[in-house]
Amino acid sequence: MNLTISGHHMDVTPAIRQHVEGKLEPIERHGDHITRIEVTLIVEKNLHKAEANLHVAGADLFASSESDDMYAAIDALAAKLDRQVIKHKEKHRGH
Repeated sequence: MNLTISGHHMDVTPAIRQHVEGKLEPIERHGDHITRIEVTLIVEKNLHKAEANLHVAGADLFASSESDDMYAAIDALAAKLDRQVIKHKEKHRGH
């Protein structure tokens, strides 16, 4: 799996990069067919956004999250992506 983390109006520190990688680790276990994840971290005034594009076999999944804290936004983003990957996996398992 190829993970790309970029920042918009912010620098991606090693601590933030490690936090993102740690939160996306369980998603890798659910979806062994994930080819690429692109995470964009955005700061606009007092609002922190985390967005991700996840490329899996047969679909592209997108999730975004907003919070006052970047770490909280990353946590919410990881939870949303996890639910989407599980749902996508169950859809394709039924056929």
